[in-house]
Amino acid sequence: MRIRVVAGSARLRILGWQLLLVALALGGSVLAARQVLMARVDERVDQGLAKEVSELRRFVDKSVDPATRRSQFPDVRALLKAHLERAIPDRNQTMLALVDGVPAYRSAETPPYRLDTDRAATAAFVSSVAGGQPHYGRVGTSAGDVRYVAVPVSVRGHSERGVFVSAVFVDRERAEVDEVARVLGIVGFGALAVAGAAGWMVAGRVLAPVRMVRRTAQTITETDLSRRIPIGRGWGGRDEITELTRTFNGMLHRLEQAFETQRAFVDDAGHELRTPITIIRGHLELLGDDPDDRAETVALVLDELDRMSRMVDDLLVLAKAEQPDFLRREPVDLAGFTTDLFVKTRALAPRGWRLAAVGDGRVLADRQRLTQALLQLAQNAAEHTRTGDTIAIGSAADDRAARFWVADSGPGVSPADRARIFERFARGASARPPSPAGGGAGLGLAIVRAIATAHGGTVRVSGEPGAGATFTLELSLVEQSTPVHEPGRVELVGPGTAGRGHHDAAGGRPRGGAEGTPG
Repeated sequence: MRIRVVAGSARLRILGWQLLLVALALGGSVLAARQVLMARVDERVDQGLAKEVSELRRFVDKSVDPATRRSQFPDVRALLKAHLERAIPDRNQTMLALVDGVPAYRSAETPPYRLDTDRAATAAFVSSVAGGQPHYGRVGTSAGDVRYVAVPVSVRGHSERGVFVSAVFVDRERAEVDEVARVLGIVGFGALAVAGAAGWMVAGRVLAPVRMVRRTAQTITETDLSRRIPIGRGWGGRDEITELTRTFNGMLHRLEQAFETQRAFVDDAGHELRTPITIIRGHLELLGDDPDDRAETVALVLDELDRMSRMVDDLLVLAKAEQPDFLRREPVDLAGFTTDLFVKTRALAPRGWRLAAVGDGRVLADRQRLTQALLQLAQNAAEHTRTGDTIAIGSAADDRAARFWVADSGPGVSPADRARIFERFARGASARPPSPAGGGAGLGLAIVRAIATAHGGTVRVSGEPGAGATFTLELSLVEQSTPVHEPGRVELVGPGTAGRGHHDAAGGRPRGGAEGTPG
């Protein structure tokens, strides 16, 4: 089983293909080098034979008396013997002297093969110079192929015909090239084997994150998605393996968020829907025949069903807030949006609604989601105030951000509850019981925070307990413009400052400001 896994691993396939390609390149290089060396051997042999012919000619020319034009040697035998005594053959080379077709002399060194005893070879040498010119040729012997040059030699006044032969055993020369090629192959493929072993270890280290991905994927369950793969620092963190690791970790992060969102939705739905279901079931079990009792029970059941429907809708909004398509962003004009929002909030409840300030600029936001969040803050303020109490709404912008706020004159939020009230199903210590109009599930502020976070913004609450609360939602601006009012005076801490902090120096009404109650 282990062998089968290794044989099918990417590590072995990558290394195997790499070694195969290198082996092919190495083998081709050795063969090409052998061919080049073989060509140079033939070229060197031919040059050596041509050199022997030149040296023989120089020797003969020096032996001739310029005045008489006669050789100092009495006959061909003496001339050829004297030349052979001076000539020094190279390795795998021999020299012969033939007189009238019969071997007369040979070089002193023992040759790899005695050509002077080979009748076929000597006959070939004699016949090759029948035309009276030097001849280059080849002859086969039991010692291999022989490359030779035969030169006819004669002395004036003598009838003897001599032949000088210089022969090279080419197969012996080529055998040395083959030995060199063999050594190159052994050394090259030995180095390739060592490189393969080293490459196996290196590939193991390089592919370690891939194996970690596989092991991590095997250990992941729907209850534990917290595992992550350590990111290495190889190649400055820009190699493919590092990118794969980052991508896989990002996928795990998204899966973990999706599972957490799903789990939170299921847990919240199961927890919060259990109460209205129990209420409905208890009243239906006690339902009698009295018409008044029936009407009261039906009204209560319908009210609980409406509350359950709104709760499910809110939970769906919170679940979708983690999705990429939750927002449909567009440039939103700050002034026009704030004015429209103020008009919509006046219909929520009979309160002293005030448009405290209107800022200039644009934000890149989902108009509908932003309206939903701010109306939720306004509804929350209405539920914690009484008829006629002041609720201020406004917006402002500075060089980097836009802020929307809703300030009420209710009981406020204690410092201990300011972070907790934005959690799901959380309520402050001063929260009222659920009103007949709806609400009270504790999801409103959680939805506001989810919308703000999806926009890349923040939401916070300020104010002292008993002096009202100010909820501020902050988003980044698309473009800067000069704000209408000082942004540093936006943070409201209570109803007493809601209108006063935004008046001009003369104490008049704020620019664009309005106030009113629903008619």
